[in-house]
Amino acid sequence: MAKPAALYGGKYRIIDLSLSNCINSLIDTVGVMTQYQPSKLNSHIGFGKPWDMDRMNCGVTILSPFLKEESGDWYKGTANAVFQNTDYVDKLAPQYVIILSGDHIYKMDYSSMLEFHKKTNADATISVIDVPLEEASRYGIMNTHENGRISGFEEKPAKPQSTLASMGVYIFTRKVLREYLIRDDAIKGSEHDFGKNIIPMMLFEGRSMWAYKYKGYWRDVGTIQAFWESNMDLIKRVPEFNLYDPSWKIYTPNPVKPAHYIGTGGSVKTSIVAEGCMIYGKIRNSVLFPGVFIEKGAQVEDSIIMSNTRIGADSIISQCILGENVEIGPNAVIGRGENKINVLKPNIYNSGITVIGERAVVPGGTQIGRNVMVDMNVQPEDFCSLSIPSGENVFRGSECE
Repeated sequence: MAKPAALYGGKYRIIDLSLSNCINSLIDTVGVMTQYQPSKLNSHIGFGKPWDMDRMNCGVTILSPFLKEESGDWYKGTANAVFQNTDYVDKLAPQYVIILSGDHIYKMDYSSMLEFHKKTNADATISVIDVPLEEASRYGIMNTHENGRISGFEEKPAKPQSTLASMGVYIFTRKVLREYLIRDDAIKGSEHDFGKNIIPMMLFEGRSMWAYKYKGYWRDVGTIQAFWESNMDLIKRVPEFNLYDPSWKIYTPNPVKPAHYIGTGGSVKTSIVAEGCMIYGKIRNSVLFPGVFIEKGAQVEDSIIMSNTRIGADSIISQCILGENVEIGPNAVIGRGENKINVLKPNIYNSGITVIGERAVVPGGTQIGRNVMVDMNVQPEDFCSLSIPSGENVFRGSECE
């Protein structure tokens, strides 16, 4: 699915944080640009009612890519996505435009950033966060003067000169943004990306660009490991990040379910357990979404279990991410074994976390190692063996020898 649609924190989808930041910052007009696997994200956002964005003359609008006769292309990059929707922005005619990534975890008052943008009379303001020097090469790094004006930008530099990482949050003065989007679209060979093309071009031409320093929790959850770690941070109660702060609420559609229930023999330690869960086994250091059923004798540790998943009696789930509506048979052991990276997708499944796709059915007695990917909708007949070694995969429709 689209990463912003992924479930997070026992109750939310990742996009909820960005939309809640907007409404808490008194921004009531938002366009959401979708492309990859957008159906679940579109369904979740709907008309924007949970975020009070179902208004007559403003609110949230889904901006899907459209095919033009002269190009016939989908969005070709982050800048091109905005360029294709300049008509939407022009009709609203705002003085300023804020551009966000929908797959980052943080809480931020954009109105304070806008005041900074106005105060510096900037053409563009980029939100940055200070990261450890040893991690700086993973990010786009901003080099600045002492007053905060940006002097240079490096994308994932081998030898970073600064530790100010771009958060992917930009405020532009609209007329300047429009000019550069039009110019970039006409450049052959451009990747039509804000970080790779728009920002460097503006810097080269000496435009007024400033870094807005953010202090607080921020995570780019673009990898399996980062997504898992950020959920685990909630269990650890990272001080600067509280999803349940009444002064900065995170809004989401909230279907009514009964309270969770812990039965005889069940226990929960250092975990988040959402409403509607039935716990007859043992849960430790894990995040459970609504409607999860843990049968007697089952053990879940260091894992994320998404909505309406059922884990059979006496099964063991360790350091896993289980999608929605998964069924695990009794006496299964998943997520244990040697830490061997995945043979087909080593860049994705390499941190020891095993992932079970939504609606998969894992037969009882199955043993699955680490860094294993089990595809969506897999059925018992797709398992050629009840022993799946670390680093292997199970696909829907597998042909067994």
